[in-house]
Amino acid sequence: MSSTPDITGILENTKELDRLRKEQEEVLVEVNKIHKKLRSSPEVVEKPGDTSLSQLKNLFIQAKELSESEVTVSNIRLAQLDSLLPSGQQRGKLEVAEGNGLKRKRMKAGSDVTRVPPSIRNQMKAYASLKGEQVAARITADDAEQDEWLVVKVIHFDRETKEVEVLDEESGDDEEGGGQRTYKLPMSCILPFPKRNDPSTTQEFLPGKHVLAVYPGTTALYKATVVSTPRKRKSDEYLLEFDDDEENGALPQRTVPFHKVVALPEGHRQQNQELKEEITLKDEKSDQLRKRTGLAWSRLEVVKKTAS
Repeated sequence: MSSTPDITGILENTKELDRLRKEQEEVLVEVNKIHKKLRSSPEVVEKPGDTSLSQLKNLFIQAKELSESEVTVSNIRLAQLDSLLPSGQQRGKLEVAEGNGLKRKRMKAGSDVTRVPPSIRNQMKAYASLKGEQVAARITADDAEQDEWLVVKVIHFDRETKEVEVLDEESGDDEEGGGQRTYKLPMSCILPFPKRNDPSTTQEFLPGKHVLAVYPGTTALYKATVVSTPRKRKSDEYLLEFDDDEENGALPQRTVPFHKVVALPEGHRQQNQELKEEITLKDEKSDQLRKRTGLAWSRLEVVKKTAS
């Protein structure tokens, strides 16, 4: 029969988990606020006295600490729940554990695997199956000003660290030494491409939808807007307009195979078009001011000559 203190401890840890998760949600809201602010006005970080980046760093540290606390409390609660198992099951566990230290370690490792939620196990299995395939990968840090996405090849998936090792096959063309570069990235930085041999099973992005797509002739991915879908075009290609891809004052429409187009990640950071337009406008005004100043000086010279 379980004792009252065991039940009380489980309830207390359950409340503590709820509190930790609530705090994590509050931190996430604050992080999203700062991200939104920086996306709309990236120049604010250059202003004296602005603390946006330091606030963001502190929030990430707080989120990490809360996450680690949640893991600790979760493990304690799991141990408490194990203690509530019927005595017959407990004896069975003890008999299995009554070997050498290695057997006990193996048993613990096995129990950890069974506690991984099915959705996470399925996701890990899917990433492990990507070995040898090309994927889209964000190779820039979380605090980078802009996200850089490249087409890379999956070398290995580490189930322990949940990291994907990838190879940038084109990096040797530009970097000194000519060596290809590898990265170890978290699963969140990897986006699998649609299966090119089975377009019927892929998600179709409708006209007007923002996507991430491989720019023609490169291995880099950029934000683009769907103009026409493969189904409408009766082909295997999207018709896209890439952001900032201006030619003669207009955005050209470019074709990209469906298997090189993925959903635009939430919070994607790319050069702010409004800021570029503002800078262009300022440059135009400066040119106009210089022309007017030059005209004024010319008129003054004419007046001087006439007076003399």
